[in-house]
Amino acid sequence: MPLHPEVLWAQRSSSADAEKNIVYLTVNLPDIIDSTLTCELTTSRISFKAKAGNAERGLEEKEYEFDIDLFGEIVPEESSKRLTSRSLNLTLRKKEEKLEYWPRLQKLKQKSTFIRTDFSKWVDEDEQGGEALEDPDLDMGGMGGMGGMGGMGGMGGMGGMGGMGGMPGFGGDMDIQKLMAQMGNRGDAGPSGSPDLDLEDGDGSDSEDEGPPPLEES
Repeated sequence: MPLHPEVLWAQRSSSADAEKNIVYLTVNLPDIIDSTLTCELTTSRISFKAKAGNAERGLEEKEYEFDIDLFGEIVPEESSKRLTSRSLNLTLRKKEEKLEYWPRLQKLKQKSTFIRTDFSKWVDEDEQGGEALEDPDLDMGGMGGMGGMGGMGGMGGMGGMGGMGGMPGFGGDMDIQKLMAQMGNRGDAGPSGSPDLDLEDGDGSDSEDEGPPPLEES
């Protein structure tokens, strides 16, 4: 018994431009044997029959066929066919020129498991007059304008906090050695006479890395 190949479809509509009043139909079947292919178009029907397979690649030849009664009429002599190694592509010219889409491909409202929407070609009816839709540009590099945040370099103005040199007890040119000496001579120095500033890890006796004290002899 012949099998049904997958059929994908999409459409465009126009009341003024016949070239934009079409149906795209793709018989998604690789390795169609050209000599066995029959695809007949009438004003209201498509009939397809072919064998597909490739003995050299170990693909068994099988028979495929289908008949579709179309929702609306087409103009066969203004329609086209193109066979590739992957599919048979049809462009069907709709006979009636109007803006409204066909609500479905088939004349009767019935579900066919082998007919599917071709989302790679489909455009919604109210969007078909514009440019083809593209995926949003997700390249964050496009947000290079955020480089303007480099203006935070303006916070280099915090360098103006060098004005802290104007703090009491500090001269305009702060000399850390003089500061250390001054603080070492003041009463607010630590027990060792050095300022209580955690500038870097030292080798003091209260380092937490020295381990527990030795045990006392009994």
